[in-house]
Amino acid sequence: MSQRKFSGMKKIALLSFTIVLLSMSGVKKTRIIFFGDSITQMGINKGGYIDQMAGMLKEKNIDEKYELIGAGIGGNKVYDLYLRLEDDVLAKKPDIVIIYVGINDVWHKTSGTGTDADRYEKFYVALVKKLQERNIKVVACTPSVIGEKKNNGNAQDADLEKYSAIVRKVAAQYNCQLVELRTAFADYEEKNNSENAESGILTTDRVHLNDKGNHLVALQMMKVLKLN
Repeated sequence: MSQRKFSGMKKIALLSFTIVLLSMSGVKKTRIIFFGDSITQMGINKGGYIDQMAGMLKEKNIDEKYELIGAGIGGNKVYDLYLRLEDDVLAKKPDIVIIYVGINDVWHKTSGTGTDADRYEKFYVALVKKLQERNIKVVACTPSVIGEKKNNGNAQDADLEKYSAIVRKVAAQYNCQLVELRTAFADYEEKNNSENAESGILTTDRVHLNDKGNHLVALQMMKVLKLN
């Protein structure tokens, strides 16, 4: 074999080895989609809970391992999520989907456009099943608050407790991880809402989150995902 031919083969071998190493070193990001209503839609804004989670990942130098995608639309209820599941979630091939829905299903009952509990459970189960059929990990969140008064002092607290129980039931039945936002908010209000204010502790308007509310949600999600 000529020296020139051997040298050429050596270069090809080295190039192939380099390509293999680069391929092996390439880390596939875990794609996480946050699926919900306006709270999630606002979560991608600066200071929102998704934005804060991205910052926390960066502080831990693990941000390159994860891709966070917001898929929230204002006013959405569980049925709306079901209708846009294919385009907004499944088409993006996520590894994990965090479902945070229920506030509007309860809140909008005052205007006659809410979601009955049976229907809420039916569509929540349908969402979970469709995601799990694609081997997507599902994380379920109990709905947070409609008003911040303590000890179930808000008008729709009874319904929120009922819908939270549905989420817990579905999560247990279908082996989903659970983010207990309802409990976390109640515990925080008990310790920090000394004047029993209706808003301004974790929310701006009884529902949508302020910086502290976003931070609380981010911490709870990071904890359940074991990223903190």
